[in-house]
Amino acid sequence: MKKYIPIVFIFLAFISCQEEKELSSVATENWTKRAVKISVNDSLEYGKSYLSIYSQIYSLSEHKRHNLTAMVSLRNTSDLDTIFLLSSKYYDTHGNLIRKYFDYPIYLAPMETTEIIIEEGDVSGGTGSNFIIEWKKKLKTPEPLFEGVMSSTLGQQGLSFTTQAKRIR
Repeated sequence: MKKYIPIVFIFLAFISCQEEKELSSVATENWTKRAVKISVNDSLEYGKSYLSIYSQIYSLSEHKRHNLTAMVSLRNTSDLDTIFLLSSKYYDTHGNLIRKYFDYPIYLAPMETTEIIIEEGDVSGGTGSNFIIEWKKKLKTPEPLFEGVMSSTLGQQGLSFTTQAKRIR
């Protein structure tokens, strides 16, 4: 038994040296590859949308929470025109900014979708987290669609639900 103790210590040291995994995915290089320049004097329509997201929900009582994986789906609903997303900011239950996914214009081609994933272990948003997404589009182009899909599985139990963004400007 004593001969296994050094092996266990080596294993634990190896694990502790591992790089910490980011709890929210869709790597930033996905955004930088999509970066575009937009003129301040363009003729594009500006919009701002609010999307509620739940990284946790209450279970059984206010004292027990269930963690969820959340997917923010960013969709261009136009089959003809590109749209431009200006920023995507993630806030917690108390309105504090958690992170910016991008704060420069990126494009979404016609009918294209991209996602932001908030992993189940990332509970920084809490029970009332949300996104503010700013965007621009041509005047006659349909508005983009932003949805939240929250899900979790535990044993044989599955839980999922969706939210849709509301235009606030």
